[in-house]
Amino acid sequence: MKSARLGLIALAAVISLPAWAEGHNDAGMEKANTCMGCHGIPGYNNVYPTYRVPKVGGQSPKYLEAALKAYRSGERPHGTMHAQAASMTDQDISDIAAYLSSAPHHRE
Repeated sequence: MKSARLGLIALAAVISLPAWAEGHNDAGMEKANTCMGCHGIPGYNNVYPTYRVPKVGGQSPKYLEAALKAYRSGERPHGTMHAQAASMTDQDISDIAAYLSSAPHHRE
C-alpha cells in the first residue's frame, strides 16, 4: 500500500512537469545582457579571427534554443559561444531565446 501511494505521488509529480521549459521575456532580457555586447551592435565584426557576428534579434526561439544548446554541448564549435552557454540552464536558454526572438534586429 505504501509503495502504491509513493508511486502515485511520483506519477503525479512527473505528469505536472512541463514537457519543456517555457521562456520568459523579462527574465531573458536580463540574462541576455552579455549576448547584446556582440549581437546587439549593428554591423559588428569580431577582431580576430575576423568574422561577422550574426544577428539574433527576431530569430525563431526554437532555433535560438537549439543553437545555444549545441554551443553548450560543444556540438557547434565556437570557443566564445561555448564559454557563454556552458553554464546556462535549460531555463536560462529558454528565457534568452524568448527575449531575443522578440528583440528588434538591426539592419545595416
